[in-house]
Amino acid sequence: MIEPRTSVPVPAPRRRQDRQGRASLPVTARTGRFLVLAGVFICAACGLVYELELVALASYLIGDSVTQASVVLSVMVFAMGIGSLAAKRLRSRPAVGFGLVEAALALVGGCSAMALYAAFAWTGALTGTWEGAWADDTRYLLVGFSLAIGVLIGAEVPLLMVLIQRIRRQDAGGAVADLFAADYVGALVGGLAFPFLLLPLFGQLTGALLTGAVNAVAGGALVLGLFHRDLTRRGRWTLLTANVLVLGILATAAVLVDDFERAARQAVYGKDVRVAFQSGVQEVVLTGSARGPLDLYLDGRLRVSGRDEHRYHASLVRPAMNGPHARVLILGGGDGLAAREVLKYPGVRRVDIVELDAGVVRLARTDPALSALNQHAYRDPRVHVATADAFRWLREDRRPYDVVISDLPDPGITASTKLYSQEFYGLVSRVLTPGARLAVHAGPVTSRPRVFWTVDATVRAAGLRTTPYRVGGRLSGFSAGPDRTADGAGAPEASPDDWGIVLAGRTRPEPRPALDAGVREAARTRLPGLAPSTLVHPRYAD
Repeated sequence: MIEPRTSVPVPAPRRRQDRQGRASLPVTARTGRFLVLAGVFICAACGLVYELELVALASYLIGDSVTQASVVLSVMVFAMGIGSLAAKRLRSRPAVGFGLVEAALALVGGCSAMALYAAFAWTGALTGTWEGAWADDTRYLLVGFSLAIGVLIGAEVPLLMVLIQRIRRQDAGGAVADLFAADYVGALVGGLAFPFLLLPLFGQLTGALLTGAVNAVAGGALVLGLFHRDLTRRGRWTLLTANVLVLGILATAAVLVDDFERAARQAVYGKDVRVAFQSGVQEVVLTGSARGPLDLYLDGRLRVSGRDEHRYHASLVRPAMNGPHARVLILGGGDGLAAREVLKYPGVRRVDIVELDAGVVRLARTDPALSALNQHAYRDPRVHVATADAFRWLREDRRPYDVVISDLPDPGITASTKLYSQEFYGLVSRVLTPGARLAVHAGPVTSRPRVFWTVDATVRAAGLRTTPYRVGGRLSGFSAGPDRTADGAGAPEASPDDWGIVLAGRTRPEPRPALDAGVREAARTRLPGLAPSTLVHPRYAD
């Protein structure tokens, strides 16, 4: 009897996963889960930085911070839903899919700030109000970046869900809880790092590029280091090449960012930039030379034009000084130009300037041309400066004043909105002596009559009597957006062409005869029945 031949087992081909679909890892499953959650943490932090960077840059370039935040965040959240659905197609190859998504997100998010600023500087596409943005296709750039970044962020979690389940099977609820916990904590860190670390240390452009580099390194290291056995040779080289290319682009941009910023600044402001710096509050740019007048820009908006600033400041200050004026309070006015006009009057014993940005005050003190323009107002011992938010300062200080000058940026749905609210004017009224006057810069009359008359209604709602008037000027130093000529030469436009000022007091101030024409011109634009603006219901959107 012939015994049957014993079969020799043939080793099965090596598989990249075990029978349960688990990934073959170079570390233990516990360490692998920790590394995936750490990757989720870092990627979530980077994603929130991209969102905040778009909101901040859009508010700076376009204005109206509430609208910009609403547009960017709503578009991005919508796009995240699209990204989550699109990620279904990548679930069969989650490792390579996640690696490519992170490389793309690092490139798009890291370069978004430079691309938007370039569009602003060289095409002027982002100037003006949001309502006018849709007239030019290039103004869709902001929405395009919001969509792209949102789609890529939305694709992350479904792919990470597959990866973490392949490390160790667990119930779906537990896996989702772990992922979202790491995601939300990472978002917290990113949200705090943006204003307190990235912006003050690196600025918007370099900060975005650095975030992109961190994003690319984290995503690439996670996939190539932890899941490399799940990748084909072609997949590994594709991811490695993509990440090296992205990091190379980001590094090149970081090296050139200073030259780029100088060129963009010249495209926006012209070649006569005297001083440019980022204070803790805003970007401050002073232009001008022996060939032309000084212009002061704050966050890209012309705040002082040497061509006609004297006409504006004289019209704001002099009517309010027609009466007792021993103690004067100037809200804003860190450039010292309103103080210059106040100090021309005999009998002034004290001038308090409440300015949020110490950098502007320092510039007005030290720059030879600007200090000459304000006639060295800060050298006068009667002038005292408080670096503070005007709203908070008025809540804490109740010293009486004969004159209050509100020399603040245009009212709008921005950070300055609270300084044009009924509550703010209520605080102002508490420091007014009997017979005191308040002068409020209320924006242009001709181009923004609703805003101007809303300021008037708000001051009256605080219990004060008003005399609104219009002052014509060749140029406006307080337009709603950055002032630029059509050829991009950096000189401001001549629109809008007036200033609106509200003179107020406990009794209706009688204007000088020289203001009679301005009072009549303003009255012709009156819009009756407007409600006052409050902290909880701002009403300055055009």
